[in-house]
Amino acid sequence: MAREETWTTTSPPIRSSATGEAPEPATRAWPTRLLVLGIVLAAVNLRPAITSLGALLEEVRDGLGMSGSVAGLLTSVPPLCFAVFGVMAPRLARRFGPGAVVCAGMAAITAGLLIRPYVGGTAGFLAASALALMGIAVSNVLMPVIVKRWFPDRVGSMTGLYSMALALGTATAAAATVPVTDLLGGSWQTGLTVWAGLAAVAVLPWIPFVRRRDGVRQDDGVRQQGGVPQQGAAPAGQASAREAQPALRITRSRTAWALAVFFGLQATAAYITMGWMPQIFRDAGVPASTAGLLLAVTMVMGVPLAFVIPRVAGRLPHQGPIVLALGVCGLVGYAGLYLAPAAGAWAWALLLGISNCSFPLALTMVGMRARSGAGVAQLSAFAQSTGYLISIPGPLLVGVLYQHSGGWGLPIALMAGLMIPQMVVGVLAGRDRTVEEEAAR
Repeated sequence: MAREETWTTTSPPIRSSATGEAPEPATRAWPTRLLVLGIVLAAVNLRPAITSLGALLEEVRDGLGMSGSVAGLLTSVPPLCFAVFGVMAPRLARRFGPGAVVCAGMAAITAGLLIRPYVGGTAGFLAASALALMGIAVSNVLMPVIVKRWFPDRVGSMTGLYSMALALGTATAAAATVPVTDLLGGSWQTGLTVWAGLAAVAVLPWIPFVRRRDGVRQDDGVRQQGGVPQQGAAPAGQASAREAQPALRITRSRTAWALAVFFGLQATAAYITMGWMPQIFRDAGVPASTAGLLLAVTMVMGVPLAFVIPRVAGRLPHQGPIVLALGVCGLVGYAGLYLAPAAGAWAWALLLGISNCSFPLALTMVGMRARSGAGVAQLSAFAQSTGYLISIPGPLLVGVLYQHSGGWGLPIALMAGLMIPQMVVGVLAGRDRTVEEEAAR
């Protein structure tokens, strides 16, 4: 198998066909720098559509006349869209190139966030939200693929970088939505719309990559610039032979299933937290602005830890100990949320924020449990799509339990109960093996 090269400033020089001279370092460096910027900006926009809504859920419910059960359905829309649209991402990337798909995803987020507060009615709000979530879904799946193929020797650090950016965007939307809404006149429509501007900025770095399918389209070791393969590229015959190989039978891998279930359970916890935690605190007597800040604390914990955890996980042969440590933090946080939601609010928000860092850990394991870029693409699509399908009932069930029990005792007990199987499958997914090995048996 040809060695996969990264497209960086240390790549071997490419001789110009016209002059025979190597291009300037800046010529070789700018695509990598622009790609890193694009990854960071895309990651920042992968959660504000959700956490901004969580901060204003009560106002949106009143404005649209939603019941608790319908609001629970609304908080289940993100994982549903991620499951349905995420599975399409590898096929779209093969046809159009990952850069074009992510660029279109950022445009879809912009359009969805721009129109959803003003379409009128619950159905229109859900449809516009689904448009934005479709863009998030395909970008979710393709981020590990792009990192694996462009930065194969820096999977941990690059995963940490975009996970940190994702957590920063998540926390910023949670903390700033209520104050920005008040600043702009108190309308929840305006408070939700402002995040479309951030998404529009994220479109720009991906535009140069719309026509550039090389480097991330096929796992063939070819890196081109100006149509000329770089040194170290695989011969065309070898690349064609690998492309002719049958697709990996991912469902034969126990690790793939364990990772999918782990992904689904951590996503369940995350979307329940993002959708309902501010309401839990508000019902306990915490002011709306403080409840938004508490959600921001939960989300902001992912900023430093999303950078540290992937780097640590990448150096360990087994990621099980990290899974268990995060799970224990979640159990303690849920216990505190049940016993003293207002008195210890900041401590519970902090602990649940640590627990929610299972997400960057799951992304890191996606990159570590497959040998090739093609394997990562299949594993990422399978784990995320299956995982988000698993997570769909959670937020909806919390809304139903809350409405029919009249309190948060049963919903919190559900959240804590789901943490146990999450820890079990996380340990199984963290074992040192690859899906290619298991699928071949």
